[in-house]
Amino acid sequence: MLLSIQDLKVAFRMGKTGGVMQRQLAVKGVSFDIPENSTVALVGESGSGKSVTAMSILNLLPDNAERTGKILFQGRDLLKTSLRELQGIRGREIACVFQDPMSSLNPVFPVAEQIMEPLIKHLGMTRRQALARAEELLNEVGIPDPKRRLKSYPHEMSGGQQQRVMIAVALACNPKLLIADEPTTALDVTIQRQVMELLSRLKDTHKMSMLFISHDLGVVGEIADQVVVMRHGEIREKAPVADIFHNPQDAYTKALLACRPSLDLNPARLMVIDDHIAGRGAQGAGKAKDPAAPVILEAKGLRKSFFFKSGLFSKTEFKAVKGVDFQLRKGHTLGVVGESGSGKTTMGLTLLRLHEPTGGEVLFEGQDLLKMSGPDWQKMRRRIQVVFQNPYASLNPRFTISQTLLEPMEIHGIGADHAERLATASALLTKVGLDESALNKYPHEFSGGQRQRIAIARCLTLKPEILVLDEAVSALDVSVQAQVLNLLKDLQDEFGLSYIFISHDLAVVKFISDEVLVMQHGDVVEQNDARALLAAPKEEYTKRLLGAVPRGYQGQEPVTAAA
Repeated sequence: MLLSIQDLKVAFRMGKTGGVMQRQLAVKGVSFDIPENSTVALVGESGSGKSVTAMSILNLLPDNAERTGKILFQGRDLLKTSLRELQGIRGREIACVFQDPMSSLNPVFPVAEQIMEPLIKHLGMTRRQALARAEELLNEVGIPDPKRRLKSYPHEMSGGQQQRVMIAVALACNPKLLIADEPTTALDVTIQRQVMELLSRLKDTHKMSMLFISHDLGVVGEIADQVVVMRHGEIREKAPVADIFHNPQDAYTKALLACRPSLDLNPARLMVIDDHIAGRGAQGAGKAKDPAAPVILEAKGLRKSFFFKSGLFSKTEFKAVKGVDFQLRKGHTLGVVGESGSGKTTMGLTLLRLHEPTGGEVLFEGQDLLKMSGPDWQKMRRRIQVVFQNPYASLNPRFTISQTLLEPMEIHGIGADHAERLATASALLTKVGLDESALNKYPHEFSGGQRQRIAIARCLTLKPEILVLDEAVSALDVSVQAQVLNLLKDLQDEFGLSYIFISHDLAVVKFISDEVLVMQHGDVVEQNDARALLAAPKEEYTKRLLGAVPRGYQGQEPVTAAA
């Protein structure tokens, strides 16, 4: 056995109250094994304890963490090793790949220095040897023109390339165990597919084991041999991947499997974790859409270019959006999909004039939004709002939730007085599933899903008619994602809202959209009714996007004794 975790408990000291040290127990007696040459997946929602469990292996935890139990790595108890011994193991025998490569890579060093560091430190290579090995590693992880890329800085690479560099750093010393903590969560489906296939291939090539951490069972089903399901710091179920998908035993595992949108089914509402565990069906049903609803927004030849200096007197034009046409009907949702760099976010921000357009028209009730200025545009901005991807960066950390919700109403003169605005803010919080006790709290006191609900409530304070949702659920757990998607459908039914829903997740787009627009390199390559387009795509690019969507375990059902 390569690694054996036995009765691991992790508590965090929270400070003294009345002279007594308070502790928060995050991991509550977890036990599982990682055999040699195998992949074990840790699955659960945010707060389940999966990342704390994994980071306990190398003690990459805050100073206020306390660990008890055993973590046996090739017979050595890592809880009893000295810091010096542990530093010899980190990167050499056990390596990590984290979720956000941009925060994991050092922005002030070129890629070469970051790959060379463990080679020099752990293997005693000279700089010349380490540089040659770094080039080999970049080539192995699929970075084109590796010799040139060694001189690149992290910000000069795409998210997928940054993650490949992180994998190269992790594999530099041929570790026996790779800990991959949500390595594909922030990536679009095609890059996610490439990274998963890369990790699987490298695991076999290097004959190493992998601990793969994720909240998405669809991803886990394609890469894992064994699955450990965690909730609230405890293991709810552990079994071979085939058993988890074909015969899950725990209600929580069944709920995780069922709450993710599917490309095959199209329910009116998504089931959420609590519905499954309580044995309830999905509450409520979707409202039928009017196919003849009036067109509320129309784009004609919308274009956006960025210009970069390429000489003393010359500029280079980069065409990010190359002439987009669409119509959005009242109460309907237009899904916009594509890989990173396809222009979908730039298109959405240009609609809102957060990027000034290069050309085209955007007609709202017959008026061209792109030609408005001054008070007219200020009034119109009330009616078109945006919800951004990152719920942690969308809210001002210095504002209470009350201030966050009241500010837009005060700016636009909504409500007769402070009391009326406060009542509106309280009612909207209730509408998005929170209560008025949230008004006096700060953003850091809420989870990602709750913050996204607050961001949606902030938009609703202005009573908009159109919401641009830019990857608004991509940073959320599948269970929280289901709750927010159901909320968006409820708000659309109640207020007749129209959505432009930008996403790289086609299963989510199918669930919420009436029409889908597929973008690549700034062009619209395909546009059709959501079900028709995803059931029978015409363009090769759309087929490739669909083919990259994780579909979970596709192997045969295990043969039981009864069979």
